[in-house]
Amino acid sequence: MRRFEVEMNDLKNRLMDMSGLVQEMIKTAIFGLVNRDSKLFSMVFSLEKEVNIQEIVVDDKCLKLIALNQPVSGDLRFITSAMKINSDLERMADEAVNISGRAVNLLKYPELKPLVDIPKMSDIVQQMLADSIRAFNTTDAELAKTVLVKDDEVDDLLKKLTSDLKDYMIKSTDFETIQRAVDLMFIARSIERIGDHATNISEDVIFMVHGKDVRHPRAHVFKAEQQSHSDEGNTD
Repeated sequence: MRRFEVEMNDLKNRLMDMSGLVQEMIKTAIFGLVNRDSKLFSMVFSLEKEVNIQEIVVDDKCLKLIALNQPVSGDLRFITSAMKINSDLERMADEAVNISGRAVNLLKYPELKPLVDIPKMSDIVQQMLADSIRAFNTTDAELAKTVLVKDDEVDDLLKKLTSDLKDYMIKSTDFETIQRAVDLMFIARSIERIGDHATNISEDVIFMVHGKDVRHPRAHVFKAEQQSHSDEGNTD
């Protein structure tokens, strides 16, 4: 096997390992929140350091692969996608830390309301992350497309939960109640952002496999319309 292929395989393996750390961080943060176990959050903070180290290593490896091998076509798409996936994984880890930080504060007080929507959101985004990474590992664009659909479910749950928490805040004059509602809103928002990052990864997988950019569909429609108008203007 050529050295370039060995390095590419190592890059993929590093991203898979990194995704495993991030998945563990998210799972632990939500488990600690739901089960009111503050001891678990220290594990999340510790794992973040490992993720940050991996992010630097992966970025460096990607840049060296491009500089030393000048890859083209599919190989270049793989490396550039890997760089973006690396960034999304690191940001997911940041959101797990944000969840843990808010949860540490929440657990100082009695539970505001039974946690129903937050665990639902978390289950969906964890599956989105797992599927997006599996799609990357197996170059499965069809699996990646299923992740894009699930993002709407997360958005709907976020809207419902935000509305419920606002009702708590409107009806209460107690500062602690309002603060707990705000903390839960931020946690839900962090979970939603994790889903957004999983969506980004899936879009990168589709690009990597097909060379097709599926981000911002309205922008593509606008671009197509502009091209059509341009062609019409050049019919002479």
